[in-house]
Amino acid sequence: MAAEMVAGALVSTFVQMTIDSLASRFVDYFRGRKLNKKLLSNLKVKLLAIDVLADDAELKQFRDARVRDWLFKAKDVVFEAEDLLEDIDYELSKCQVEAESQPILNKVSNFFKPSSLSSFDKEIESRMEQILDDLDDLESQSGYLGLTRTSGVGVGSGSGSKVLEKLPSTSSVVESDIYGRDDDKKLIFDWISSDTDKKLSILSIVGMGGLGKTTLAQLVYNDPRIVSKFDVKAWICVSEEFDVFNVSRAILDTITDSTDHGRELEIVQRRLKEKLADKKFLLVLDDVWNESGPKWEAVQNALVYGAQGSKILVTTRSEEVASTMGSEQHKLEQLQEDYCWELFAKHAFRDDNLPRDPGCPVIGMKIVKKCKGLPLALKSMGSLLHNKPFAWEWESVLQSEIWELKDSGIVPALALSYHHLPSE
Repeated sequence: MAAEMVAGALVSTFVQMTIDSLASRFVDYFRGRKLNKKLLSNLKVKLLAIDVLADDAELKQFRDARVRDWLFKAKDVVFEAEDLLEDIDYELSKCQVEAESQPILNKVSNFFKPSSLSSFDKEIESRMEQILDDLDDLESQSGYLGLTRTSGVGVGSGSGSKVLEKLPSTSSVVESDIYGRDDDKKLIFDWISSDTDKKLSILSIVGMGGLGKTTLAQLVYNDPRIVSKFDVKAWICVSEEFDVFNVSRAILDTITDSTDHGRELEIVQRRLKEKLADKKFLLVLDDVWNESGPKWEAVQNALVYGAQGSKILVTTRSEEVASTMGSEQHKLEQLQEDYCWELFAKHAFRDDNLPRDPGCPVIGMKIVKKCKGLPLALKSMGSLLHNKPFAWEWESVLQSEIWELKDSGIVPALALSYHHLPSE
């Protein structure tokens, strides 16, 4: 959902991360390999240009689907740039290891020794040129989309760009903040803690974005009564890109507290099998979108080596995903009306004696109905309105045109909440 709602923030975040990666060692690499150093400087300039355009696009994406598409394209190009720099960094590390194995007199002279372009170097130049072309295209499209260079201006009032940080998926959840999910929690807890003759059992929590699938899974995963029932526990946030190697390696990294497992799928899966062999494990795969049977089977091949009674808990929006994984399904429904108001009111009317117009609760009930039973939307709107003591401010939120968004993949309440975030 974050990728759908705040593509602009993601662009800004990863642009900065990518620019930070353009350190002198990359310049040295280009110089040593006879690559065009201007490509690096051009990349930095064009990324900065896209970054300031993305600030303006963040504000306009909710009213113009074309701007939203532009943001997603920008995000993809920035990811490509990040991947490219990671590949160069890996090549640099490999060169350093090779240099260390050579006699001392040859180390310095050979590490960045000029040589004819290798196939890897040619690929790097080609990919870099393609990324620059894509960035040029994005910049040229910004004109007819009405995007302006509002450098230093972020979402909301004031200056400074707004970056939303995604909390770690295994963050602790306060149970008192969970409303109307007692039956759901009991069902999932009973399933996880029950004995079974199966080697591996899978349950998918299925429901639309914002219903609290991840929160519910966290609540059960962190329950102290669960700890003693499994030898190994792991939580992996998968999201849209389901790559067999990356998912397998993420599981291995988590259960071993190490990231030094190489880049070969065969090696990673062999180690994963060894670590899980005859151990009863609980694995949570959060936010799965993959509908490819072969991809899931490739990951599952390493998971069937666990002990009898091992469990996999999945969160997904798609029943097709659950079917692909051959799992049981628990469909999470929208909150009932009474729970909706309780959850909203807890965040909007905290016990802080803040003076408030008497008309706010009446308007609040109308806003709650617009949240359509989605806990995330209710909490977001409650938190937003807590800092707005006047009825006219609540009415302004109620009448916002963002509520009219249709078929955009964006929950209007979340878009509104993000749009009103104060700058830091």
